[in-house]
Amino acid sequence: MRLTVIAPTSDPAILDLVRDEATGWASPGTAIDVAGLPTTAAIASRHDTALAVPDLLAAIGTAEESGSDGVLVSCAGDPAVHEARETAAIPVVGGFQPAALTALSLGERLGFITVLPSVVPMLRALIRAEGLTGRVGTIRALGSDTLDVHDTGALTGLIRAQAADILLRDEADVIVLGCTGFVGAAARVQQDLADTGFDVPVVDPTGAAVLWLESLVRLGVRSSRTTYHPPPTMTWLA
Repeated sequence: MRLTVIAPTSDPAILDLVRDEATGWASPGTAIDVAGLPTTAAIASRHDTALAVPDLLAAIGTAEESGSDGVLVSCAGDPAVHEARETAAIPVVGGFQPAALTALSLGERLGFITVLPSVVPMLRALIRAEGLTGRVGTIRALGSDTLDVHDTGALTGLIRAQAADILLRDEADVIVLGCTGFVGAAARVQQDLADTGFDVPVVDPTGAAVLWLESLVRLGVRSSRTTYHPPPTMTWLA
């Protein structure tokens, strides 16, 4: 199996992190290709998303043409995912849907932790679209636009503090990381919480997405054409 992970960034260091993270989650025999977007630094708002969608759609098309069996858009905002499903003949997922649906099987209420306040409305919109409003207890943002994703200690500490507060306030039963840039943090936060008496799962969006995508490919399924209709040819406009 060959999967393509598209990271909406032009930062080579971030692309290396994405490659290592996705490869670490992939099953034996699954090859991981990673592609970036030369004109995009990151996606942290609706405006960023709108600017990135055309390049993401092109990159997804390129991945399919090159023989990839499935595509992961490495962003918890699921940018271009639903749009790409209308034309792609292979499964396409983002970071949000697999993580959220996996978390639903682990507990009653979900608590999301993301990077910036600008991402919170994006997650709220995705939660509404999936009909999950009644299952989400809270969405928290770390609130730092200067946080270095390479500084795993600082990152893990901030996530741990938010997760512990969520649990102390009884706002959620499962913690979902709402950013694919939280590389390697889920397992450490889960263990730290367990050490302080909170036996709750912490779901990593990249891990959930890679494993979900592998399952879709092995099942031999793709997006339904009664939901994701191919764009019609509007001959009457010619």
